[in-house]
Parts: sequence; structure tokens; C-alpha cells
Amino acid sequence: MLGFLSARRTGLDEPSRLKRAESTRRVLNLELNKNRDVERIHGGGVNTLDIEPVEGGSMLSGGSDGVIVIYDLENSSRKLQYTCKALCTVGRSHPHAHNFSVETVQWYPHDTGMFTSSSFDKTLKVWDTNSLHPAEVFTFEETVYCHHMSPVATRHCLIAVGTRCPKVQLCDLKSGSCTHILTGHKCEVLSVKWSPRYEYILATASADSTVKLWDVRRASGNLLTLDQHNGEKSKASSEAVSTAHNGRVNGLCFTGDGLYLLTTGTDDRMRLWNSSTGENTLVNYGKVGNKSRKGLKFTVSSGCSPEFAFVPYDSTIAIYSIYSGELITLLRGHYSSVDCCVFQSDFQ
Repeated sequence: MLGFLSARRTGLDEPSRLKRAESTRRVLNLELNKNRDVERIHGGGVNTLDIEPVEGGSMLSGGSDGVIVIYDLENSSRKLQYTCKALCTVGRSHPHAHNFSVETVQWYPHDTGMFTSSSFDKTLKVWDTNSLHPAEVFTFEETVYCHHMSPVATRHCLIAVGTRCPKVQLCDLKSGSCTHILTGHKCEVLSVKWSPRYEYILATASADSTVKLWDVRRASGNLLTLDQHNGEKSKASSEAVSTAHNGRVNGLCFTGDGLYLLTTGTDDRMRLWNSSTGENTLVNYGKVGNKSRKGLKFTVSSGCSPEFAFVPYDSTIAIYSIYSGELITLLRGHYSSVDCCVFQSDFQ
């Protein structure tokens, strides 16, 4: 550490290298925090988490009990041992609460005054954080599995929604209506993710074993269908061509720079793809246990060298080196299966 500081002071090294080294050190030393706890509000499993991207001081959670909670992550007491308290709750008695399991929650990327939630009750709700009342409610014909807003969009306000219907639906916050439908999948859509690099590029994963990349400005929409064999016909099965996995694809995550896309499937594999060419990079992560019947919510680091992927694996979180495939460690502490995880590099 002193060497990094000295090199930075004398101008022999770029300032960002010290930050990358410290971020990497923190990931490699992650362990269960014995001095911090989170207040238990949910009466069932927690399906989804999101830390607000502006200051990183608040966290959303959504549970199988239909409850949404906003937690304060800041230690205002400055005590060594403390509990992250719930700031507010959309409980079962709330007049606008979801009727069934909440599958995805997400802060509005540019402002903490709004967040979104989607549920098995076939609705997507846009909430005013201050009043805890929905400013907009989108209703669908089928069960909603996932949704996502672009973290970088400045020229559109589209929310991508995956449901039991094979069509991907795009909801416009400005007009309050579903403006686009992307067709191409043959089964339910289990995961959707906007690119953090290009605001019009969307990735979707389906139970039909395919992953598709879309440019929502185009009439046809579909740019690429990822092929695990990179165009070479499989000797084992010709049907495996043009599929990303040999099972349901239920997890998607772009790397922080948007140049690569990670996918997970129920074939117990995780794959890394070049998001520009659609090429399977053939990085071998070994067996990545995945029996989730819904979407698998995993995440990646940002600003580390190398970068890491954090993947729920039974009752643990597996940390992989993204570009080498090496399993770094398993984070233990849960007593039952882990359904989701989030990572905040700037929050200690």
C-alpha cells in the first residue's frame, strides 16, 4: 500500500491503479461481518435486493411475502456493532401492496425519489419513495418474472419486462404505456438486462435455452442469438446449436464496462460472452450449481483488477474471477438457499 501511495505521489503511477488495488483487496478479504446485522422484516424468503446507485446509503428488498422494505445502510451511531434499520415498509396491510411474491425491485438509476417493483401478481409498479404510493401501475396478462431499467439511458425511459409470455415487453415511463414488444423467444423470459455501455442494447434470457441481444431502435429488434458452439455444429446434438445453455437460462449480468455478458443456466454452467460479437469466450468456471426455477440474481464487481462475479450457490455466495474462471472463495453464513446478492464497492 505504501508503494502505491509513493508512486502516486511522485507521478510514477496513475491514481486509478491504487483504487483498483484497494477494491481488489477488499473483495479478496470479504467475510461475514460479525458487527453488522440487518433488521428482519420479511416473513418469507428474500427474492431481490438493490442498493441505490447515487450515494449507496439505502437498500431495497422484496420478498416472497409480497413485502418491500427500504433499509438505511449508514451507521449514524458510529458504534462498532449496529443493525441496519428499516426506514419504511410496504407491508401486507398497505393499500397498494403486491398480492403475491415480489420478484424484482430496482431504484431509479438517477434519483432515489423513485423505485420500481414487479410481482407474481402480474403487475409492475413505479413508486414515489416519499409518499410510498405508486405513481404508475403496469398490468400484464401473465406472471411477471423480472424487469430492468437502463443505468445509462438519457434518451428513453423504457423498462424491460420478462413474463411467462415469451414476448419481452417495454414499458415507457413517459407515456405510461407498453410501447414495444420484442418477439423471438419460445418460452417464458426469466431475465432481462440493459447494457451499461449502450442505452439501446438489451439482453434477454429464456427457458427455451436462448439468450438474445436486441437493439430496441430497430424494427426487427434482434441483433444476435448467442450460440454456445460459436457456429460450429455440435457433434453430440444438432439441436444444441444457437442455444446459450443446455437448460433454462435464468441469469444475466453485464460486466461493468458492458464489453462482456455473463449468463447462468440450469445446466450448472456459467458462460462469458463478448457482447459485441456474441462469441462464447469458452472461459471454464466448472460446475456452477443452479436449480432455481426462477431468475438467478447475481452480480459483478466494478473497478477491481481482475473483476469478480458473485453468484448464489446453495447456501453460499461463490466468488469467481470473471476472465480466468477461477473459483476464489465461498462466502458462508446463510443457513438456507441464497436467492440473490448485490455488491457495493464503495461502501465499507
